[in-house]
Amino acid sequence: MRKILFVICILLIQNDLISAQNHKKEIIEYLKKEMKEQGIPGLQVAVIKKNRVLFSESLGIANAEFAVPVTNNTKFSINSIAKIFTSVAIMQLVEQNKLQLEKPLSTYLTSVPKDWGHITIKQLLSHTSGLPDIENSIGDGLISDKGQDSAWVKVQTLPLQFKSGEKFNYNATNYLLLQKVIEKIENLPFEKSVQLHQLNIAKMQHTRYANSYDVIGYKAPTYSFYTLDKTTGEYMKTNRLTELYEDFPTSFRTDAGVFTSADDMVQWTMALQNGKFLKNRENIIKMWEPVKLNNGTYDGFGGVLNSYALGWPIINRKTHFAASAFGGGRASVTIYPNDNLSIILFTNLTGVETYTMTENISKFYFTEINSLNSISTSN
Repeated sequence: MRKILFVICILLIQNDLISAQNHKKEIIEYLKKEMKEQGIPGLQVAVIKKNRVLFSESLGIANAEFAVPVTNNTKFSINSIAKIFTSVAIMQLVEQNKLQLEKPLSTYLTSVPKDWGHITIKQLLSHTSGLPDIENSIGDGLISDKGQDSAWVKVQTLPLQFKSGEKFNYNATNYLLLQKVIEKIENLPFEKSVQLHQLNIAKMQHTRYANSYDVIGYKAPTYSFYTLDKTTGEYMKTNRLTELYEDFPTSFRTDAGVFTSADDMVQWTMALQNGKFLKNRENIIKMWEPVKLNNGTYDGFGGVLNSYALGWPIINRKTHFAASAFGGGRASVTIYPNDNLSIILFTNLTGVETYTMTENISKFYFTEINSLNSISTSN
């Protein structure tokens, strides 16, 4: 019996290696097609399966002005994907018994408005707090044109948008408060804490917090085909490629502001799943558990991203459940925990549904997983 199982294992490994090469060709063809149709200058893609990197590939142009190609060293802006670093930072504090998700904000911060104090850490992480948004609802920027400190003062004067737990409402105020909580408990600047407890552990040498105007080696600019109509606050699509200017406030780097490469995020993803950040697997599961609203339903960004957990958008379904972080309309880190599959996809063009592209890539492996399971069962 052991010999039979050994032979099956060898056959499955061989099949993995062969199919990985076949899928790589198919996936690259698919991505080149999408790049042409959507006008994506450049991208990086990496696929991890059963704790092995099947492939990591760079395609296209990183800098359109100088025709600089994308390489594995190219750094992309990943915007809101930074929230998953925050999620892990919070769960690390939970694991160390320094913080509890269900505790109210007033347990950790005393200098916040009285009607904010009852909001829980979990509600901040899941965007169900009801807090007013510190970012401007029309166009880009904060609610004050006098800087982040002025915006913080102003947002505290605004009323709650709804009762905590009633709705999902994605806004940066939640993560600004999480940064204040983490920094108070750790007695460290947030960026330093992430560097020590995540980036260094995962050996992420090409990752840093920054703004788009900062000089960073091998950084890809972010491009767009959309321009902002300042009169209406609406974005209009054009045929002209423009370079975006992005400023990520230092007081809530918990929300955005990371530049990294797909290879570095491979390191992070594997470190997470191998217990290097969180020793208790239950804490990872809890991080990906969709958060219910007060009425027992789920809400998220819509479409396939039908739920939200603790810093992670969720594809909530019976088969191929996924935690799918995305940022800037151009980057995704998607983990299918039940399928032992992770896919990282970064582009330098905003307005791209990378999570949809990732879903299409995953289907190559879902078909394979099903066929392999049938082989194992029959033997």
